[in-house]
Amino acid sequence: MTLTGEVFIGAARQRGGGDAFPAINPASNTALTPDFHDASAEQVDRACELARRAARPWRDATPVQRAELLERIGDNIMALGETLIQRAMQETALPQARLEGERARTVGQLRMFAAMLRSGEWLQPVIEPALPERKPLPRPDLRQRQIALGPVAVFGASNFPLAFSVAGGDSASALAAGCPLVVKAHPAHPGTSELVASAVQAAVKTLGLPEGVFSMLHGASHKVGEQLVSHPAIQAVGFTGSRAGGMALIKRVQSREIPIPIYAEMSSINPLIILPTALAQHSAQLAQNYADSLTLGVGQFCTNPGLILLPAGEAADLFASNLAQVLQSKSAGTMLTKGIASACRDATERLDSANDAERLASGAAASGANQAAAAVFKTDAASFISSRWLQQEIFGPVALLVSCRDVAEMQQIVDSLEGQLTITLQLEQQDNALASTLLPSIEEKAGRLLVNGYPTGVDVGHAMVHGGPWPATSDVRTTSVGASAILRFVRPICYQDFPDALLPQELRR
Repeated sequence: MTLTGEVFIGAARQRGGGDAFPAINPASNTALTPDFHDASAEQVDRACELARRAARPWRDATPVQRAELLERIGDNIMALGETLIQRAMQETALPQARLEGERARTVGQLRMFAAMLRSGEWLQPVIEPALPERKPLPRPDLRQRQIALGPVAVFGASNFPLAFSVAGGDSASALAAGCPLVVKAHPAHPGTSELVASAVQAAVKTLGLPEGVFSMLHGASHKVGEQLVSHPAIQAVGFTGSRAGGMALIKRVQSREIPIPIYAEMSSINPLIILPTALAQHSAQLAQNYADSLTLGVGQFCTNPGLILLPAGEAADLFASNLAQVLQSKSAGTMLTKGIASACRDATERLDSANDAERLASGAAASGANQAAAAVFKTDAASFISSRWLQQEIFGPVALLVSCRDVAEMQQIVDSLEGQLTITLQLEQQDNALASTLLPSIEEKAGRLLVNGYPTGVDVGHAMVHGGPWPATSDVRTTSVGASAILRFVRPICYQDFPDALLPQELRR
């Protein structure tokens, strides 16, 4: 399939009316063809208006019709074959196996939501029959279901060109909920986005659905995204990215005449807490496994474990020594974009020059374009608690280790944390009492808690929570991964004393 660099406005494809920009191969810092163009204000408006027109018919489509769209999209993505994988490799420098796995996850998400639609489990109908004899007042007949919010704007993420992009989790859950979709493709992988958009557009056309069910816009500048979330047709926003980007969109959404929900995943350092017995018994294995998790994908996961807490003492010193030895064997890796690589390098240099942190371990030095080397720094508890900048996420294979004098100091650190996507406990049975002491605090701080695992890797299922307190996400009640993600794009509606003829099918007597 030949790429054109065009935007997708409903059933049409056309050149964007704004500035041109190329896709960049981060491994070589070279431009790829073709050029892409930002969508114009008129094109943003057209996509949103088409979505508005499609909102009611798509909301009223049967669950089977929605399931068929999701399944057809998945089939079309698979039909793209190696063309999709090779282009994604060029635009992201991610390895083939990683992208093939991500493609499987993307299609798996689509099929999971399709299965939910076919089973009806997501509808959550609530029926309270009338109680005319109830005293002191009779109860009316009350029936509740979920209905779609309306058109949703989704922002593709830089670090997941498939699973959190054009047909990723936000898009799949919005379409499953009955919401038309306007996607802003990430400028780091516009060609990959075009290929996937062609699969979605073809599925909409094949099934004879309203063209406004799906559009995709390019935009290397912030202007397209700002126009998109400000458009009155858009009723919700899904975003995965930096805290600065998420905050800018949140402010924009809140300044609308009618504010709308925005589900932004923004920032997390995902603490890993090693408790005493586990530390004493498994130092070498813990160091190896931690280094593997930290450097996976060059540290470019939102669940990357960027903070280690452990009790001070000889066992902590041995762990640090083991970690330094393991990290030396970890090669530098190419990051997703020049900007991401530069930000990681700047943050590492800041830690190197800080008075309250020192380098503990290093990976092999970077040698190629946009590469990052692994690094672990150490600091003390008092510095970590008092220096807010030490708690900020570094997007890359860089972490901070804090040795704690006692349980009270470890508790202080946990209590000082911002909201997190994950917190991990490494423990043995003898550590259970200490873990129980920490558990109430970590439950308040994160959306997913792990024991004797590592947070990189998020299973797409019904129990998964990929969210957490601010600033991990902008709405602590939600998840962007798993079956419950659909609930972000629906709202409850109650029908009181309705005759059967007017009730939705799932609420009828």
